Amino acid sequence: MASVPAISIRGVVKRFGALTAVDGLDLEVPAGICFGLLGPNGAGKSTTMRMLTAQALADEGEIHVLGHEVPGDSKAARLRMGVCPQQDNLDVELTVRQTLEVFCRLYRVPRGERAEAIDRSLRIARLTDRADAKVTDLSGGMRRRLLIGRALVHQPDLVLLDEPTVGLDPQVRQELWTLIDGLRSEGVTVLMSTHYIEEAERLADIVGVMAAGKVVALGTPDELVRAHAGQEVVEVYGPPAHLAEIDATAAANGWQTRRSGPAVAILRAEALNGELPEGVRRAATLEDAFVMLTGEEIE
Repeated sequence: MASVPAISIRGVVKRFGALTAVDGLDLEVPAGICFGLLGPNGAGKSTTMRMLTAQALADEGEIHVLGHEVPGDSKAARLRMGVCPQQDNLDVELTVRQTLEVFCRLYRVPRGERAEAIDRSLRIARLTDRADAKVTDLSGGMRRRLLIGRALVHQPDLVLLDEPTVGLDPQVRQELWTLIDGLRSEGVTVLMSTHYIEEAERLADIVGVMAAGKVVALGTPDELVRAHAGQEVVEVYGPPAHLAEIDATAAANGWQTRRSGPAVAILRAEALNGELPEGVRRAATLEDAFVMLTGEEIE
């Protein structure tokens, strides 16, 4: 018998007045993987996350989380999931330990197990030495780690991470990637929304690319690259007039291209040997596939 998926979304629509934020979304997340929901701002990622926790209610369609129907059985689902929101909503007047104590109570961790649960979350978030510090005294990276530790205090089966590293510098982002990768290795299902290409490529077993409220492509990072960008890219550099000529030549020959900073990137170069202008050859990336799928440059 097949295992129940951690998340099942069928035909979900969410409107905000005249705006359709999620438009007939179908999505299934198997248990025990890291699933990356990748897309530009406005693609519907955060709205999808809010519907999974019943903070927003779908206008149409069906949502099941860990076998529980949402929103009808959302309380039972929430007890088995942890949520790290995009916006920092920590109480700055509490200490790190007090923050975790509050969430132990909210998630009904038995009284006799709370101390151990708090110590475990402190270790996961690498905040043991800051346990008695007030939240207001933490750095931005420490606060993000605390948000994740707070989401894990009750040892959930599913963790929702909405843009977990948004606004952080590269060093802190690397720290959080290590933390998230550790969750996956322990068998926790992770659904992570992000608009950072490298984040999805590094952490996700499966990536769903969202655009205009729908998943427009689904697969492993390697599968998406091969299907939508090929194996190799040639980047041609030069002044604007030269790049305009390259664009015109590419259009005349039916080559797939994208702008890549101060260059024109010609995709699927492995099939065009002998025909391409001189340039820098490199392996195709998930960013190439993303731009071809969404028409958006990543931020």
